Amino acid sequence: MAARAVMAVIEQGATLEAALAAQDTTGLEDRDRAHIQALAFGAVRWHHRHQAIVAELLDRPLRSRDRILEALLSVGLFQLGDPAQPDYAAISSTVGATRLLGQERAAGLVNAALRRYQREAPAILARVMEDAEARHSHPAWMIRQLQQDWPEHWADLLEANQQQPPLWLRVNAMRTTVSEYAARLQDELGISARMLPGAPQALAPAAPVAVTRLPGFADGLVTVQDAASQLAAGLLDPQPGMRVLDACAAPGGKSTHLLEHTRGQIELTALDVSAERLRLVAGNLARLGLEARLQAGDATAPETWWDGRPFDRILIDAPCSATGVIRRHPDIKFLRRATDIPALAARQAQMLGKLRPLLRPGGRLLYSTCSLLRAENSAVVSNFLGAHPEMRELPLPDHLPAAAPGPGCGRQLLPGAVDTDGFYYALMTLVPG
Repeated sequence: MAARAVMAVIEQGATLEAALAAQDTTGLEDRDRAHIQALAFGAVRWHHRHQAIVAELLDRPLRSRDRILEALLSVGLFQLGDPAQPDYAAISSTVGATRLLGQERAAGLVNAALRRYQREAPAILARVMEDAEARHSHPAWMIRQLQQDWPEHWADLLEANQQQPPLWLRVNAMRTTVSEYAARLQDELGISARMLPGAPQALAPAAPVAVTRLPGFADGLVTVQDAASQLAAGLLDPQPGMRVLDACAAPGGKSTHLLEHTRGQIELTALDVSAERLRLVAGNLARLGLEARLQAGDATAPETWWDGRPFDRILIDAPCSATGVIRRHPDIKFLRRATDIPALAARQAQMLGKLRPLLRPGGRLLYSTCSLLRAENSAVVSNFLGAHPEMRELPLPDHLPAAAPGPGCGRQLLPGAVDTDGFYYALMTLVPG
């Protein structure tokens, strides 16, 4: 199942989430489902390196109809790198899977390849690591772009992308406090947790825990949301009675946080281009006992849904390359291309231009992405401010965790520095008069 999911990502362009959901896990225990997910995520995370290793192990390239074997070998190589799994078990299970995949004739090839890697791993890795894609397990275009945008940080960024991300929780300040909830985690699950300066509602358990086991999750005490993403509500800082637009709302993490920030005392419009994804927002609102106006519509065509009343606050969490959340979504390395970036930047600029007239004079607009690329971040905001002299950038607080300095507008949070995802923020206001 893990190999099929990897194959769907690499060869068919499926998201890893969708590829795993397509596997029939009926009758499997939760621990088996978790194991399938861990294998698939690990193989995709390291697949650029695994591809180079497989090329070393095989005498000739695999035929297109046999590409499932490359995905399977990637899973096997990931298992061989797991110190908790004996090598013989990793090899045996991978060979056994060739038969389950209808590739019984290839069982000997898979067995020989993995046993050769077991014997010759140091020499093979030494050769493979001469190539940048294999060394960093990222596509070459992304490596070059990060080197250009972050000449002092690029290697650390690539390394951070390969790490297992932590679970960050957002404690609902309407119902409890961070310290009270940390005490519940300790008392009920025996798990300690750490806080993060600058993200007052963020809490990270010290050990993995299933969402369903989180104390009070069903009752809305906490929401799963990365600490960097949690900064949006405080930066936009809506006040009770204000009219607020979340322009790309699904799945609802920031919308619900804006409401918690004001104890539900704002008029919030949660907009998303996908009516189906708005159901996720509705579900999160219901769990937390919050209310908002859900609006299906395109942020670049406000004339089709806007009622003409201006907003005091606008959040544009724009669609982007998602290069800041690769550690959570390693499939991004295969789903994004260098040619995607100009089109994404053009859409981001269009959103800013189209939504600016909806902002009340003196109101605030917060632009954010989960990208690390300047073309989608400071370049977009700089061009927007240059074309709209009525808009002025507002300073961001100095206490933002792991905010990296850099040319241009806004502030970039880099993944890994304090164990958050990579996020970009730029705060602007419409000058009255």
